[in-house]
Amino acid sequence: MPLIPGTRFGPYEISAQIGVGGMGEVYRATDTNLSRQVAIKVLPETFAQNPERLARFEREARTLASLNHPNIATIHGLEKAGDIRALVMELVEGSTLAERIITGRIPIDEALQIARQITAALEAAHAQGVVHRDLKPANIKLRSDGAVKVLDFGLAKVAADDFEGARSQMSTLAGGVTRDGQIVGTAAYMSPEQARGLPVDKRTDIWAFGCVLFEMLTGRAAFSGGSTTDTLAAVLQHEPDWNGLPGSTPARIR
Repeated sequence: MPLIPGTRFGPYEISAQIGVGGMGEVYRATDTNLSRQVAIKVLPETFAQNPERLARFEREARTLASLNHPNIATIHGLEKAGDIRALVMELVEGSTLAERIITGRIPIDEALQIARQITAALEAAHAQGVVHRDLKPANIKLRSDGAVKVLDFGLAKVAADDFEGARSQMSTLAGGVTRDGQIVGTAAYMSPEQARGLPVDKRTDIWAFGCVLFEMLTGRAAFSGGSTTDTLAAVLQHEPDWNGLPGSTPARIR
């Protein structure tokens, strides 16, 4: 639900909205108890009373609490004030990888420095049985000191948690939510099994990582189309345009 800048949410003073999407609205806020800046994530008003979305939201909090790694944004707590539930998280300053790619392809050495940190975050998550399922440039933050942070585990799946099972997957293809039996993730970064709505494991994150690395090196998505359906068809039926990689790309990176 929307939080108004200048108002309080418990001990947190809201400064500004800094992000919005199908999985939540994110605000910058000041923790008045500890005098630090934090990020407050709340559910979109449309889903604030939806039991499934509330359960997913709380599960995201538990997932983040199980992860402790310098390349994964830290959760400080799960708070409730009135009818609003919120995740209180580390505020990661800097641009997203998506914003960086818009400026053009990233040189190989710089791209690999970013890639190593992304894989470190994924390895830490996978070691805890957590599959992100929505890795993409928009969910990766680049700090000015060179540190990389993987964000938004709202679609993450814990191997031991069958809350959804195969029948209760939600889609963010167009920023919305579908009913049971649909696919989950963002079309351009889905593995083929994810695009088909089949069960996935950590390999789906490895596929998405490959898509992200390709996009860093080329400046364009590995798979795209005029519509979500076309993009999914490209994932299932086509190869990326390998000729888009710079001629200097080492064979092992290809």
